[in-house]
Amino acid sequence: MTTILLTGASRGIGAAARAALEARGARVIGQATRAAPGLIAADFADPQAPQALWQEALHAAGGTIDVLVNNAGLFAANPLQGSDIAWLDGWEDTLRINLTAAAQLSRFAVRHWQDRGAGGRMVHVASRAGHRGDSPAHWHYAAAKGGMLALHKTIARGYAPDQILSYAVAPGFTDTGMAEDYLASRGGPGLLADIPLGRVATPDEIAAIIVFCALDAPPSMTGATLDANGASYVR
Repeated sequence: MTTILLTGASRGIGAAARAALEARGARVIGQATRAAPGLIAADFADPQAPQALWQEALHAAGGTIDVLVNNAGLFAANPLQGSDIAWLDGWEDTLRINLTAAAQLSRFAVRHWQDRGAGGRMVHVASRAGHRGDSPAHWHYAAAKGGMLALHKTIARGYAPDQILSYAVAPGFTDTGMAEDYLASRGGPGLLADIPLGRVATPDEIAAIIVFCALDAPPSMTGATLDANGASYVR
């Protein structure tokens, strides 16, 4: 049985991915900010939380984790007009939760797989914003997701000889609470005019891509980023 550590598993894309992975027979150890049935509590605003999560998840897994899915994220506006301290706090909170925690967990995973002499997989849930930027109130979010894409590519290039594989998913707007808040803040349905498909993605669509990367994607795809944005960003 494949054992998967999935962050941000309590709602939205994470909850859909958890259900889809379990339907495929995987054992999913989920993380959320608050504990719930089947979920380990870890608040990534705390720099020590990723290490504590990894150790608890590894214990729960019986010593072996096969796949890491970095999905946890924070999406909150950080307007330039705020105070210097408020802007910096917003920047650092988002970078820590969206990027630094993912990097910490990725490091633990690479070392775990190297120590075992066995391969493993990572799936990083980034964003269209990592390619094309975001709104003027979301510099920090775009920077974090761009950093995640660079992290993913670096891992793929550096550890392929060890059969440590890295895949990324870059959704556009997705029908989650975060996306709904963003759509409301940026003019609502008018933003859909920027999506040729005419609608946002669903959590189940993104979850299907996560499942593919975690369980089925061929090793030769390591380093790839799968975009799911309704053709609103085409590279």
